[in-house]
Parts: sequence; structure tokens; C-alpha cells
Amino acid sequence: MSTADEKINRGQEQDYEIDTLTNDRLISDHEYDGIRELDNDLPPWWTWLFVITIVFAIVYLIRLFVFSSDDLIQQSEYNKEMAQAASMLPSQIQTSAIEFKVLTDQTSLTNGKTIFDKICSVCHLMDGGGLVGPNMTDDHWIHGNTMEEMFNIVTNGVLDKGMISYKDQYSPQQRLEVLSYILTLHGSKPANPKAPQGDLKEWPY
Repeated sequence: MSTADEKINRGQEQDYEIDTLTNDRLISDHEYDGIRELDNDLPPWWTWLFVITIVFAIVYLIRLFVFSSDDLIQQSEYNKEMAQAASMLPSQIQTSAIEFKVLTDQTSLTNGKTIFDKICSVCHLMDGGGLVGPNMTDDHWIHGNTMEEMFNIVTNGVLDKGMISYKDQYSPQQRLEVLSYILTLHGSKPANPKAPQGDLKEWPY
């Protein structure tokens, strides 16, 4: 066989020998600075693990890009988690998405008056003049007079003043209704108004 043929065959086939000390299979012509390259078989567990990762990758890509599986779409996962969070913490999550606006329709105001007469009048009187709680008819406000500020008070309460939180008793819509009714009392003339409390605020509505 010619030298050229030997070089071609060497490129196509490797010559192996067995290390008599370690019983390792060596590539006979792969030795550098005394370091010989081994060509032992891979452990079966490694081979099967490699095969499994390839199969998993193929299945994953098919589900994601071919079938567009909802479970693998990030937006779908986000929506599911948000829905789950909303069911666990309904008052906090719903409040974050509410529109703080004054309701003027008669149904909302009637519903708000019903809640006010049942709950709020105990501390603020039926005409809003104030008893334990402050006067709701004047221009002085302790915690702010915007709808968002008042909504926060009704939602979370003011424990040091004796006002409890109503977020678990009334829905966001009901809280808006009662606040909208309270605003209709502004500027009215209660029978025995309580002295002004808090800061003088410009009427925003």
C-alpha cells in the first residue's frame, strides 16, 4: 500500500490499542506531551439522558410552535396567574383596576344612601353633620376629598379613629355608590353640624 493510501485510510479509520494497566481503549496516534486520548464508550445512563433531552426538545418545540399550546405561552401563563391571584385577594386586585369616578345615576345614589343610612349614619348622622365621625357637609377634610382618597379610607379604614375597613363587606362598586351619595351632602345644612376638622380643601367636583 502506498504512503498516500495509508494517509487516506488513517483519516477514515482509527487505530486502537488497549492500555494494559487501566484496560482503557486508546486512540493509538492521539498522544500529546505524554497525554493519551481515550475512546471508551459513554456510560449508558449518560447516553439515555442525552436521548431523552433530544426527545423532550422536539416535543416541546412541536407543542409551542405547531400546536401553540396555551400552557407554554407566557402571556397565557401570566393571565392564569393573575386570575388566580384575583380569586385569592379579590378586594386588593379589584381595587387596583377600578375607575375612581363620581356616580350620578339615581340607582347608584339610592344604593349609596341605603348603605350610608345603615352603616355611616351611626358616626356621621343621617344628615352627614357628624357625631363621632367628622362633618361630611363642610369644606374641611381630614384624609383628603378626592374620590380616590375617600375610597382608600372606606376600603382600609382608620383604626386609630375607630373606623373599620369595609373592603370585605362591600364591593368596589358599592363603595363608590356610598361615596357618591356622601358627596351629594356637601354644602347642605345639617341640623347640628359638628365643628370643622382637618384641612380646608378646594372642592374638586
